Amino acid sequence: MAQRTVLFVLFDAVQSLDVTGPLEVFMGAEQHAPGTYRIRTASLDGAPVRTSSGLTLVPDQALDDPLDAHTLVVPGGHGTRTPDPALVRWLREHAPRAERLVSVCTGAILLAAAGLLDGRRATTHWAYCDKLARDHPDVEVDPDPIYVRDGHVATSAGVTSGIDLALALVEEDLGREVALGIARHLVVFLRRPGNQAQFSAQLAAQTAQREPLRDVQRWITEHPDTDLTVESLATRASLSPRHFARAFQTETGMTPGRYVDRVRLEHARRLLEDTADGIEEISRASGYGTPEAMRRAFVKALGAAPAEYRRRFRPAPAR
Repeated sequence: MAQRTVLFVLFDAVQSLDVTGPLEVFMGAEQHAPGTYRIRTASLDGAPVRTSSGLTLVPDQALDDPLDAHTLVVPGGHGTRTPDPALVRWLREHAPRAERLVSVCTGAILLAAAGLLDGRRATTHWAYCDKLARDHPDVEVDPDPIYVRDGHVATSAGVTSGIDLALALVEEDLGREVALGIARHLVVFLRRPGNQAQFSAQLAAQTAQREPLRDVQRWITEHPDTDLTVESLATRASLSPRHFARAFQTETGMTPGRYVDRVRLEHARRLLEDTADGIEEISRASGYGTPEAMRRAFVKALGAAPAEYRRRFRPAPAR
């Protein structure tokens, strides 16, 4: 396989993790399979940049230095709030030449400013999705997934989702085993699929203030296949069902039933994506009881039956 050049665009007030997270993934792949990737960093004039956290990054070169990038990575950060016109011009002129165009977090704002997301589906950090959609109406903004791929353009959500996207690209290039080795070294998930929500069930709901309710939240997550009726959960919290339901919603912002639904759906999705278990086995393990009950939940929440979901989102076999 020909060596691929991965070029990271640097600018003042860039988010350091948007750069170093994906960079570590590609560097790990290069160390695993030497000659696979050539990794470079560049700023407009080749001068050092100061990240939003105060860290100084020294680029390898200037953006105008000759270099054919296979994968161009545009990170986010505070520096995207008022995009540098010179950087936007450079992206408009040079970015279309890359075989893969990638943004991390609010790097999507720079791509949109350069007109590179017009007519495409894209995402960014949840806090900036409304701004992206408002400022660039020709972009189809999806605020839910951790990353979106539309043709050769891939956009990702906040910070660590750039690692997920980079792992997906490495898996596409070199196979699952290489990506798995890198994920193990970095102590992260092999790959959260791009369709996974930016907020898991546990993050979408607030953490309860009272310990009995926090224990119930943990119990639901760890035991989705058990009896999770309000009556059962109230007993575990040593509260009456009415008091429990009211307190749970007050402290988490979500009814117990809604929380259970999200946890079970998330658990089933993960099993469909990461295992070869049968639909019936997954439905039991996730607390649905029957494949038909799980099918109804999937169609209602995701618009696809479990089997179709697996076909669409399970990682492709290593090449």
